[in-house]
Amino acid sequence: MLVTRPFGAEFLPLARTVVNIGQTFPPVAVLALAVPAMGFGNGPTLVALFLYALLPIFENTMTALTTVPQDVTDTAKGSGMTPFQIFRQVELPLSLPMIVGGIKISTVIGFGTATIGSTVAAKTLGEVIIAGLQSNNLAFILQGALLVAALAILVFDLLSLLERSLMKWKAA
Repeated sequence: MLVTRPFGAEFLPLARTVVNIGQTFPPVAVLALAVPAMGFGNGPTLVALFLYALLPIFENTMTALTTVPQDVTDTAKGSGMTPFQIFRQVELPLSLPMIVGGIKISTVIGFGTATIGSTVAAKTLGEVIIAGLQSNNLAFILQGALLVAALAILVFDLLSLLERSLMKWKAA
């Protein structure tokens, strides 16, 4: 959000580069690099998930805040609102549905990506999948995969509902 403001605009290239680098490395590579520094467990998995989630949230937030119609912000400015009030009361509410859309994308990607955390001893639903792979048990693999998919679909639907509820202003 800060890089969409005039005082933070000069940091946009740096922020975009950092976010793109996070998406460039496959999560397995991030895990491989993070395990020696953080040990086994949840830590490396959380780092991989965090880096992988940044791009959709960053890009949706950037797009949402930079595409608020100029006439809307001009009207708010003309009514005497300060830049912070315009941001908080006009730009952010209008941008929120798209920001939630980025969070929704990142969350769904995260569900699938989190399963690989089991390879570094993180407690995830990937444990069932890995146990199935190790024992050549197709039922375990399907059980884990279907459970992860069902949770991802459920969270996607819940966040879609939230996204739609934030867009009530469009119907007016």
